[in-house]
Amino acid sequence: MSAAPADLEQALHAARALGLDRLDAQMLLLHALARPADDRAWLLAHDRDPLPAPAWAAFHALAVRRAAGEPTAYLLGEKEFHGLPLAVDPRVLVPRPDTETLVEWALDRIAGRAAPRVLDLGTGSGAIALALQQARPDARVHAVDTSEGALEVARANAARLGLPVRFARADWLAGADDGYDLIASNPPYIADGDPHLPALRHEPASALVSGPDGLADIRRIVADAPAHLAGGGWLLLEHGHDQAPAVRALLAARGFAEVQSRADLAGIARCSGGVWRPVK
Repeated sequence: MSAAPADLEQALHAARALGLDRLDAQMLLLHALARPADDRAWLLAHDRDPLPAPAWAAFHALAVRRAAGEPTAYLLGEKEFHGLPLAVDPRVLVPRPDTETLVEWALDRIAGRAAPRVLDLGTGSGAIALALQQARPDARVHAVDTSEGALEVARANAARLGLPVRFARADWLAGADDGYDLIASNPPYIADGDPHLPALRHEPASALVSGPDGLADIRRIVADAPAHLAGGGWLLLEHGHDQAPAVRALLAARGFAEVQSRADLAGIARCSGGVWRPVK
């Protein structure tokens, strides 16, 4: 490792030379300086401050890891989602802004229902469940995952945020209660051999990949969800950018009504769902 740059701006230039974009470099430098990762205004105001050698060593190590593809959120240990600061590490996926589309739609579906019962399948860091619980303190939110490591992360996030989500280990809906007003999930939906997978190699493959067409887990959830939904309960699923027609077809074939999709901020149909109305 080279000698420490003379000032903070030179350190950022060194990170850019490794291939980091400016925002990532700024966040990592702030982290190495033990300052909040969003305090970019401070960094701009102090760009000519000298950089202590220990901070340079920490920053350089982080920059090298980022240049190798490790997500910034893992390096910082935190990712904001729906206004909540969530601890994350390689046991869980990094929460994506696209998933906030699913949260907003879920909140629309349970609006006006007193103390709704909600189930989050494949909770990972707890992002969806915790966001729903934060927005609806009266809701009874349950969340499951097959990974005990992921559940450790989620439970720690819930405890730190003071949100009373109930977590359990389960394989999708196996052993789940019935009578839920809403079931939401951001399941794995990437196909085996997808060319984008190498770029995601630092994140848990079990939370990303789902069979030859990416729909294996979604098929299971759609097939099993009706037995666990109350009449008039909704199933909402996040999926890939080109999977909305296939997911809507699965929902309709299973007997869901009002099958529809919801677009993210980029206008891409990111989630699909339907309401369950049992035949009397």
